[in-house]
Amino acid sequence: MPPNQQADPKSVKVNLTAGTGMDIEWKDGHHSSYSFKWLRDACPCALCDDERGKSGREPGEGPKAAAGALPMFKAPAKPMQAEPVGKYAIRFRWNDGHELGIYSWDFLREYCPCEACAGERTEKAKAKQT
Repeated sequence: MPPNQQADPKSVKVNLTAGTGMDIEWKDGHHSSYSFKWLRDACPCALCDDERGKSGREPGEGPKAAAGALPMFKAPAKPMQAEPVGKYAIRFRWNDGHELGIYSWDFLREYCPCEACAGERTEKAKAKQT
């Protein structure tokens, strides 16, 4: 199946009221569940992507605490609003004021956090290293 068809959602459910995250059923039958924390840590905007690149984090991985830093309370990531961006993406307005990330269906499918997809990414990364 061509990659763009694989990343075509059949249904998208954003659980704003429950605060549990977003569920996508893809047209190929695959199901993805994204916690709001994962989505916020995976923000694909240029600023967040640059910060992840400098710290060596993958999309969805939280920032590492600085050595010797005391843990600080941080309100859980929760979108205040979710809206479609054309037919290709979704955008969130987060409780921390951030709203620059446009999460394309291709991006969300590529970084699906389920065990099977995470395992495939790990295998592909290992194959590139050899």
